[in-house]
Formats: sequence, structure tokens, C-alpha cells
Amino acid sequence: MATSVVFVLLLQIFILGRRVQSMGFGINYGRIANNLPPPDSVAVFVESLNVTRVKLYDADQDVITAFENSNVEFVIAIDNGQLQSMTDAGQARAWVQRHVQPYVSQTKIRCITVGNEVLTGNNTQLMSFLVPAMQNVYAALGNLGLSTEIAVTTAHSTGILSTSFPPSAGTFSEDLTNYLNSILAFHSQTGSPFLINAYPFFAYIGNPEEIVLNYVLFQPNSGTTDPGTNLHYDNMLYAQIDAVYAAMGRLGYTNVQVKVSETGWPSKGDPNEIGATPENAQLYNSNLLTRIQQKQGTPANPTMPVDVFIFALFNEDMKPGPTSERNYGLFYPNGTPVYNIGLRGSLPEMSSDSLKNVILIFNFILPMLSLIYYL
Repeated sequence: MATSVVFVLLLQIFILGRRVQSMGFGINYGRIANNLPPPDSVAVFVESLNVTRVKLYDADQDVITAFENSNVEFVIAIDNGQLQSMTDAGQARAWVQRHVQPYVSQTKIRCITVGNEVLTGNNTQLMSFLVPAMQNVYAALGNLGLSTEIAVTTAHSTGILSTSFPPSAGTFSEDLTNYLNSILAFHSQTGSPFLINAYPFFAYIGNPEEIVLNYVLFQPNSGTTDPGTNLHYDNMLYAQIDAVYAAMGRLGYTNVQVKVSETGWPSKGDPNEIGATPENAQLYNSNLLTRIQQKQGTPANPTMPVDVFIFALFNEDMKPGPTSERNYGLFYPNGTPVYNIGLRGSLPEMSSDSLKNVILIFNFILPMLSLIYYL
């Protein structure tokens, strides 16, 4: 029975391998839920989707080990509650020795996010911890010879912008300038990316009378032209990204790449969350993935493909807040799609050892799939 299940899974992977090499985007694997499949199952599921980058909100050992010997690259996280302890070099070193060093030879840990949306909170003490914590984690990686292999960064809400339109007028909030100068200096020195969590959905529900729905969903529309650059924008996400680039340029930083650490659209919401429907979520994510496959850049940075992590892999039934917060997933916890964006994966019910064997077999046949793809 186990052999037949493995065969079916490998057959599905073979078919997927012929269709596409890699989906080209990352995905956020949030786990605030009580009904999600175990990490070993998720590891096989993610690889069957041909997704090769996963972002976590912690550094859970079970998840990291489940992806051993896989082709998936990982972003792991230090949450906001740990920032103060990371300002102590010894504790930062201990964290890296515990959460990174034992696993990095088997699991492709490529980035550590230190805190999430710290600057748009109201805790100025936490803000003051951010750069020292990033510096100490980076130094700890350097002590192990890993600082060129693993980037250190932090993720920001687009709320750090005081002006976002037109994109060329992008400006950071004045009260955050000192923090952002230090953060950007760190990125410039270490070569790590500036991460933003960008959600056109929030802009739309805040002003649905003025914002054209097709503009935020990447659907055909007349778009808008930036009077400062004469560049044309046909979607809001690209405008948000370029606004961040413009804001960084105003501080003198032109050598730091912007990456989107979160973006997505909810399939369900409260009555006042206009536009939170499966149809709109399908349009937003499928249209975005099409552009990613085309390696599109933004109007201000056309040669640099947009780098995105979709939020999220699964619906998370225990997330607090409005209904939309629990309905960003591309998949239900049983592995069935919430809506169709062309992704199909296999969520097997097998023992942990069997799952790991499938991953090993997959990695063995992947070069053959690549050859077949190009024939």
C-alpha cells in the first residue's frame, strides 16, 4: 500500500516537473491553527507544488527537520518578543547555535527575519532593539562562517510610508527616519534585502469608492501615470514597491533590493471587508503569479524581477482579528485548494519515515525531470 502511494505521488511530481521547473515565488507557512497537517506531510506537499521557498514566523525544529534534504529554501524568524534578548551578543550567539547551526547542513536556511512590522507598532523601546538585534545575529552567523550564506533582515508594513502616491514621491514617516537610516545602513553593508508586507487589499477596503478594483487585482484597467517620472502603473502592488524604492533613495540608499515578504488576498471576510471573496482572491494571486513567471520588474526597476512571498499556504483558523485574517490561505488544511490558481499538490497520509523517503527519491529524480522538461 505504501509503495503504491509513493508511486502515485512520484507520478504527480513527474507530471508537474514536465509542466514547470519552479513556480518562482515563495510562500508563507503560518501555523496559527489547530487543524493543520504535520510538518512532514507539509514538506511533501510543498515540494509537490514545485514551491522552492518557504517563510516561517518562527524557527520550529520540527518544521526545519521535516524539510531536510529537500530543495526548499527557508526564511526563519525571531519574533518580536525575543528582540530584547537578541541585543545581548551572547544570547544572539546561543540562538544561532541552537536554531541554525544544527540544521543548516541539511536544511537550506537562507534568511533570518529579526522581528516583524516593529516600526509600525507603538513600542519605541522595541524599535530601539531592532538594529542591535540584527547586528548581533549577523555577527553570530559570521562567527560560524554563515554570514554570506544566510541573510539577516526584518519585515515592515507599508505603513512606514507617509507618502506612497505617486510612487516617485514615496517618503518614509519622519518619526521613523532615524530607525530606517540605521536599518538601511545595515542592509547596504551586509547585502541583505529590505522586506515589505504589501497588501493592496487593505488600501482597497479603506477606499473602495476611489480605488479601482481591477487596478488592485492586476486586471485590465487604464492604470495611472506617475507625473514625476511619466511611468505608467497598471497595478497597485508595483506602485507600492516603487514607492519604497523612492523613499529609500531619499535617504541616500540606492543599492538595497526591496522584496515582498507578504502579499495576498483573503477569500472571505466580514461584511465591512468589501472585496474579500474567493473570486477576487483567485484573480489577485493567479494574476500575480503569472507576472512572476514572466519575471516582470516594476516600472521603475524593469530589469529586476519582483520577488514575492505569497500569504499564505493554509487558512489559519485560530488567528485573531477579523474574518479575513483566517482566510488568506491558498489551501484548506486537508490540501484542497480554496480556489483554483493552477496549483495542485499531494498531501499524503504516510508515516514520517515514508515521507522523508519520498523527499529523498524526489531529489534523486529532479535532475531527470529537468532534462525531460527541456527535451
